[in-house]
This record gives sequence, C-alpha cells and structure tokens, in this order.
Amino acid sequence: MRWTIKPKPSEEKIKNLAEALNVEDFVATLLVQRGIETFEEARNFFRPTLDQLHDPYLMKDMDKAVARIELAISNAENILVFGDYDVDGTTAVSLVASYLKTHYPNVATYIPDRYDEGYGVSFKGIDFADDNGFSLIIALDCGIKSIDHVAYAKERNIDFVICDHHRPGNVLPEAVAILDPKRNDCTYPYDELCGCGIGFKLIQALGQNRNQTIEDLIPYLDLVATAIAADIVPMTGENRVLAHFGLQVINADPRPGIKALITSSIRPSVSGHQIKKKTLDITDVVFIIAPRINAAGRIKHGNHAVELLSEFDFEQAQQFASEIEKYNSDRKDLDKQITKEGLLQIITNQEQKRFSTVVFQADWHKGVIGIVASRLIETYYRPTLVFTKSGDKLAASARSVKGFDVYNALDACSEHLEQFGGHMYAAGMTLKEENYLAFKEAFEKVVEDTIHPDMLTPEISVDAEIDFADISPKLIRILKQFEPFGPQNMTPIFVSKNIKDTGYPKKLGADNEHLKLFVKQNNSEGIAAIGFGLGDKMDLTVNQKPFEAAYCIDENEWNGIVTAQLRLKDIRLVE
Repeated sequence: MRWTIKPKPSEEKIKNLAEALNVEDFVATLLVQRGIETFEEARNFFRPTLDQLHDPYLMKDMDKAVARIELAISNAENILVFGDYDVDGTTAVSLVASYLKTHYPNVATYIPDRYDEGYGVSFKGIDFADDNGFSLIIALDCGIKSIDHVAYAKERNIDFVICDHHRPGNVLPEAVAILDPKRNDCTYPYDELCGCGIGFKLIQALGQNRNQTIEDLIPYLDLVATAIAADIVPMTGENRVLAHFGLQVINADPRPGIKALITSSIRPSVSGHQIKKKTLDITDVVFIIAPRINAAGRIKHGNHAVELLSEFDFEQAQQFASEIEKYNSDRKDLDKQITKEGLLQIITNQEQKRFSTVVFQADWHKGVIGIVASRLIETYYRPTLVFTKSGDKLAASARSVKGFDVYNALDACSEHLEQFGGHMYAAGMTLKEENYLAFKEAFEKVVEDTIHPDMLTPEISVDAEIDFADISPKLIRILKQFEPFGPQNMTPIFVSKNIKDTGYPKKLGADNEHLKLFVKQNNSEGIAAIGFGLGDKMDLTVNQKPFEAAYCIDENEWNGIVTAQLRLKDIRLVE
C-alpha cells in the first residue's frame, strides 16, 4: 500500500476561499482540492438545489425523443421500455415506465436475460416487441452500439429512442433519437450522468410538456440516487444534486420496493450484532440496496428487480424483497467459491507476477464474474478479467485499478473480440473460445506496455496531515456537509503521526480480519479506531510502539451517544 499526499493548492486560492467563506484554511484546502474555488461554487456544493439541474432540452435529440414519445401516446401505440439487468438499467426502466404509466396505459417493460440474451439490446427482445405489437422501444442504459439491432427493428417498423451513457463508437445507430451526453456532437453541460440519470432527464423533459415542475418528479429520485451510487459515476454536478435529494427521499418516503429492501436487510456489525441505521448514506445504498437489486439479474432475472421497484403495494413489495434477499444470499456463496477457484488458478498457472489477471472456467456463474474480478484485485492488484462459457462463446467481466483505462486496453485487443463495451474501470466482452489464449496474451502485452508501475500498488490518496487535536465536533459537522461522497468527491482521508494504542488492541470478525484500537497522540484524548481488513497489522500497535495512520473520520452511535471514530485505511510504523 502506498500513501500519496494530494498536492496542496496555491496559497492564494486557499486564502481567497477561506476569506470568502469565513472558514479555516484547512477546510478551504479540502474544497480547492475538489475544484471548488469560489463562493458560488462552494454554495452550490454545500447547499445543492434543484435549480442547479440543467434544462433537459440542452441534450442533443431530446426534442426528437419527446416528440416521438408524444406521437406514440397520441396514436395509442404500444411502448416497450427496455433496459439492462443491472442496478442502473433496472432502476431506469422502473423510473421511465412508471412515469409513463401515470399518463398512459400502453406501456410494458423488458429486461434481457443475462444468460440467454446477454448485455444490452437483443434480437430476442426486438422479436418480442414485434410479436406483441410494440412500435416504439425506449432503450435505457444500453443501445449506443446496437447498430445492427436498431436496423433489425427498423425493418419491422419499430422505432428506437436510445438513452445511454456509455461511450459511442464511430458510427451511431439509426434511432429516432439518441440521448447520450458522451456523443461528440452533444453539448449538454454535464456528461457524467448514469443511465437512470439520462432516463430522469427524459421524464423531466416530458414533464415540462405537461406543465410539471421539477418538484413533481422528486419521488423518482430514490431510483436515481440508487443508480448513481451503484454505477460509481462522479459525485459532481448534476449527479451530486440528484443523489443529495434522492437520499432525502430514501430516508423520508421511499417507494415501497426500496423501503421493503431497507426493512428486510439487516446490516451486521463487525462484532456480530445486527444493527439498523436511522439515516442511510450513500455508502449504505452501495452496500445494502444496490447489491440486492443486482442479485435479481445475477441469479434469476432482472425482471424481479423491476417488479420490486415498480410495486406500490408494500406487502407485495415485502414478498418480492424476501425473494431477492434469497438471491443475494446465493450470490454471496457463489462469488466466494468462484473467487477461491480463481485464486487457485492463478497460483497453479504460476501467474502471480503478471501485469494482468485473466482467468477462465466454463462453469463459473456468469452473474457473479464481475464481483469475482473485483475480489481478485484485492489479492492481485492489477487489471482483471474473469471469463466463463456463455452459449457457444466466452463472456467476461473486466475490472481495473486506479488510473488504468481497461476500456482502452480492450480496444487495443479488439481484433480478438466479438464485442465489448463499458467504462474506464469496468467493461464486458465476448469472444470465440479458440481466440481466448491469443487474447489473453495480447491483453497482457497491452497492460505491460501501458500501465505505470505505481498503478500496480494500491494507493491511499491522502487529503492532509492533521493532529488529533484538530478533530472537533465542528470539523465533523463540516465534513458531513461534504456528503454525498463518491468519485471526485471521496471521503477525506487524513494522516496522523506518532500515534500509540492505549491498551489492548483487538481483532474482530469471524476470521479475525478486522482491527479495533483506542489510540492517542501526544497528550490528546483517546479516540476509538476501527480498521476493516487490518487484523493482520495488530502487531504494529503492541508494546506502545509509535505508528502513523491513514484514516477517515466517522461518527459512532451507541445507545444514543454519538462519538468520533477513526475508520482506519492503513497503519505503518514511523520510519
């Protein structure tokens, strides 16, 4: 693990912002590090408002998309809302379909089967639309590369409106409208929306036609916030605004499906007790709500997630949530087992020192290979691909390490692939089995030639060095206003030196994998600290050895009493 201190911004920028906001230089430094340099930017950051959302008609083709949907409604056409089977796709389908159904009855949903149809728009889905009299398909979180599929639909007099956020290829499908801020010819002010976010902009535009205000659409933001959290998009601009208000909906009045997931899921603490938080933050959405929505498409079918998220009877939603809880339990067992098999394969093939991890087993469950790729990175920190058999081809999920663009690496090996798509840090692909070994070596060569050696060691990016004396209730209140956290607005990480454990460090967890300390620095008051996954570092803290720690500042609530707590990221002896 390497620790890097973020560069300190210019003293002039810090001083100007500190004076404008009447805050300490330390707080101004954290803000400037996040690109916030003016009073206006700070106000927007600390006080998000719905007025900060852009006019949806600034997005290329939005007028065409709305016109085609309104035409379908006026002509009493059947509309099929089509989306991917992950969290972003199922929330987007639920959002757009449920909105349309409040105004128009001839709306149905379609989620492709992960195993039978694969990712994105499918010929089987288009055949379903053709057989059942649908003349308009609204594709969400997919479609930007579906050139052949859209052409196939066009031959059957079925139009497409595509709402996607993935990178387009050189040629766009011949759809009626393509909403994707990543289009080269789209000048929309913010291009980091997730698929559900694009869906929200669509209903925002449709709502303007119906004299609805943005406040009328707030009930849909629990879905948008869930997708933003799960898809790991930057927590900036519109995403931050949508997540902020979406979290308010999740905590105050979520739709029955999300409420059922929250009430049915019990979060275990490291001590083994079962606890429920009064207020959920973005981390809880990532670890409580999102995995359960994802589990439906991974283990059974994404339709189950859409049914849950679209259900307005709470008792029925509870039944759906109970079934999904079972899927999530099965998913955990599968990814644990496959991760063991993947690690064994790396060792057996003596591939520990490669620049990439590429593993394959024909019977691995396709629904969890993306999770397994992330798990393997925890042991061998490098770009990772996990393949399984899918029909007559092999399918894989890719995950990357900080700073390395796995999408570009796949593009450099595309001659070996049938298809691929995704983002900088996560992607999917298919290839013919006879091309697997050639691709594996080509991918290894691309990674070896292009990755910086530092990227092969996990990095803790530290915001600042502070003393325990700086940790005050006021600082904690200010840091809470930095929420919601996410990419480009990560939880601040601090370093403190010359720390000692005051008594008896403990290992926690079923496998003693976690570390609990009570630490002091110089003459400061002691403060509790928890280090998830740091159990093997307890020896560094015994016998009053001084050490240094990288950590986030948390609050711990116990029996109604709230105290500060350090969430340790790493510890090491003072050099």
